[in-house]
Amino acid sequence: MRIISCVAKCNIVSSVPTGDLFALQELSDYPAAFTEVDRFPIHRAAVQQSVQVLEMVFYGSYRLSLEEETADGETPLILATQAGLVKIVRTLLENGASPNRINSKNDSPILLGRYHLTDSFEITFTLISQGASVKQACPKKWTAIHEAAKVGCTDILTLLLQNGGNYLETDEHGVTPMGIAAEYGQAEALDILIHYDSVLYDAAGSGNPDCIELLLQHGANPNITNLSLQLPIHCAAYKGHYLALRMLIPITTRRALRLSGQSPIHAAADGGHVRCTELLVDEGFDINTALYFAVSNGDVTGTQLLLNAGAKMDLDPLQCCLVAVRAWRYEIVRILLASRADVNCYFTEVNDTVFPTALQYCLRDEMMMRLLLNNGYDAEKCFCCPHDSTWCHSSEHTSEKVPFCDFISVSWLVQFSGRAVRVLLDYVNHVPICSKLKMVLKRHKEWAEISEMLGNPCSLQHLCRLVIRREMTPRRLGNPKFINSGGFPPGLKSYLMYKEYDLYGRIVYQE
Repeated sequence: MRIISCVAKCNIVSSVPTGDLFALQELSDYPAAFTEVDRFPIHRAAVQQSVQVLEMVFYGSYRLSLEEETADGETPLILATQAGLVKIVRTLLENGASPNRINSKNDSPILLGRYHLTDSFEITFTLISQGASVKQACPKKWTAIHEAAKVGCTDILTLLLQNGGNYLETDEHGVTPMGIAAEYGQAEALDILIHYDSVLYDAAGSGNPDCIELLLQHGANPNITNLSLQLPIHCAAYKGHYLALRMLIPITTRRALRLSGQSPIHAAADGGHVRCTELLVDEGFDINTALYFAVSNGDVTGTQLLLNAGAKMDLDPLQCCLVAVRAWRYEIVRILLASRADVNCYFTEVNDTVFPTALQYCLRDEMMMRLLLNNGYDAEKCFCCPHDSTWCHSSEHTSEKVPFCDFISVSWLVQFSGRAVRVLLDYVNHVPICSKLKMVLKRHKEWAEISEMLGNPCSLQHLCRLVIRREMTPRRLGNPKFINSGGFPPGLKSYLMYKEYDLYGRIVYQE
């Protein structure tokens, strides 16, 4: 048996470099042979290019882990990394090799990457994506950033910095990566490290005016971005540091802001800091796209502030009103509609529907539905379809658009169809129901009431309300200034605005 094992061992050693899969498959019947050498077959497989050979050796080496070391203390992953074999590195990691396992010299795979090799970026990226720490240092305190700065590999240097690498880390001689880049004449790497020097950015994030003033006195430049193209003013605005922001506004150039691609008012709105937003509005910064951030964050005060300053609500394909409806931001929806947002707007990137888009986002929420319908949502378009004879012959209703009856009939929405249609009927004249929608509705408890409403004429009072509302137009309906200045008697005003169905208004009034 020992003789057979020795023969098998010799054959394995010769089969791995040549990539003889057939021989390796036969030798896998002798697992002991995969474990009886000082340099295991798994190590030999890690420095050749065939993934199939590596996987065959995995199968035969099931008694071993992927952290086995050679006599020199090298793991298979370290060997593959040094050899620049991307596919082998990825396969080892996917099969459980640790990206942070060090060798006998305390070097990790990311520290031993050969950054001058063609595939070094992909290997480094793979290691980081699998959890490799970019901050690991060898006993001489040399980090991967030092190495990338030394050889001038700018793409890997940027990757390391973006993933938490410390550009201020010093080696055993007290030299930073910036000093290494200068010492070895790596101008491009030096430029990256200089621009990443974000001490002023960090000070802006802390909000301490004394620290910011001290840095500015010693030459810190407020117009240099970090790798994320953020300026110190952006950081101060996002974190709500009013005093820091006030210091940075006059010394940050419009050119630097333009090159960064983002206004600080966006950062303030995104952070939900009304006072900072107000300061930036007063200083004349562009307010339009900042409204989207305020709405997304549910910032009622910020939204109102930006609208009062004249922010536009329809610059993005997904308009602010739709963003608020999707997030169930009732008060922001009310504010937007009061500022004449288009309740009947469309967003066709996902579903090109016959009916206005907003209803798609609130079919399970009667309060939001009523809020939209009370403010002029066009409910009649929910009953236009090509089925039977109910098709609305309008140029805007083409066969490519999805009618409401098809949209509400899908399995994950059909449960809401009964209540949704019952609510919609409060806002229309007599409408026909197509056979497809009728078949869906008959399975719901609301069908009896819906059937009765469809079988009887609407009251003259209701018809008059619909006619008046149509003449007023949706944008006027949502504008309380117009409603309050129209000279309507209180009772008529309440009836026209469907106050009996104002579910959200009742909650606000109670509070």
